[in-house]
Amino acid sequence: MAVVTAASRYREIEVEGTPREMGRRIGEAARDEIRGFAGIALDRVNKTVRVTRQQALATASACIPYAADYAPELLAELRGMAESSGVSLAELMLLQVRNQLRGRGDPAWRDGGESHGAGEGGCTALAARRPALVAQNWDNDPALDPYTVVLTRRPLGAPATLTIGQAGLIGYIGCSERGIGVCLNALPAPAHEVGVPHYFMVRRVLEAESLDAAIDAVRSARRAIPANLLLATPQGPADFEILIDDLRVLRPADGTAWLTHTNHCLHPALTAASDRFPELIESGPRKRRIDALLAGDAAGVRAAQAALRDHLGAPRSICRHANDHPRHGFWTSVFSVVIEADAGRMRVSRGNPCANPYEEYRLAA
Repeated sequence: MAVVTAASRYREIEVEGTPREMGRRIGEAARDEIRGFAGIALDRVNKTVRVTRQQALATASACIPYAADYAPELLAELRGMAESSGVSLAELMLLQVRNQLRGRGDPAWRDGGESHGAGEGGCTALAARRPALVAQNWDNDPALDPYTVVLTRRPLGAPATLTIGQAGLIGYIGCSERGIGVCLNALPAPAHEVGVPHYFMVRRVLEAESLDAAIDAVRSARRAIPANLLLATPQGPADFEILIDDLRVLRPADGTAWLTHTNHCLHPALTAASDRFPELIESGPRKRRIDALLAGDAAGVRAAQAALRDHLGAPRSICRHANDHPRHGFWTSVFSVVIEADAGRMRVSRGNPCANPYEEYRLAA
């Protein structure tokens, strides 16, 4: 089922069934978006790294066995999507692994690589204890906006989920009927060329029954890239700083309403990993600013939205606008999202939250 929406809203799609059936229904409902995203994805990656189509498809194909071992039901969904969308499985897998692609001539390649944030971007994220919410600005390439949808999945034998992301991705930012909410940030740290595609792991985290199950979903993956997941869970907020060979879980300090994260490691055991790489688009200043904005503030949707609209340091601010950054200056806050995990509700601004309303989307029964 697809819902036609107004210009300030993203298109909504709802599917149910077995993994293969859901994939086929997503491919049918979002065929234009999937084809469009697949058509430009590599060109947009090449704005920040240089990789040939042959290299990119080789990486994508090499990740298929890892995906099959880790989550065969999700690979079945992707196969169904390929059958109905007319986009090959290798091309769909390329969408899942584009944040693993690194230029062969880049010194970072020889030093273990860098997560360039082609998927997560340079985002500012925050989570609260009560109400149970998690939120972020998705700072990335605005050319991806036309291929972004709000997708409800109701799989047989797994929890229903509500996500926002580009059509064709197996998992992304969102919430589940089990009260899990997930936001995503890139981390600069060493990476592998191949492994379990990151969004397969994100989907498993989103479908987890508890914080412990979400931790197990990460630990059981042969990970290819570093990343940060900020979660709302029934056990409270948690932040996962994920490296290819380590996982550290951060929790809010006693008496603290908020847990925040940007694009560098905070756990003392991992800070050296981030220090090896250049700071990702003003991560330090954004972290200090979001903490200052939320200090002493009662948690809630309005406080989260106000913080995500902040313009200190504009255009390189929490609410990010195009600027002269040599590598990522074209990135903006493509959307802003506040997820009320225990209510199964997302509020999303299409475009910078300073200029666009937050529209509500629900994971209704």
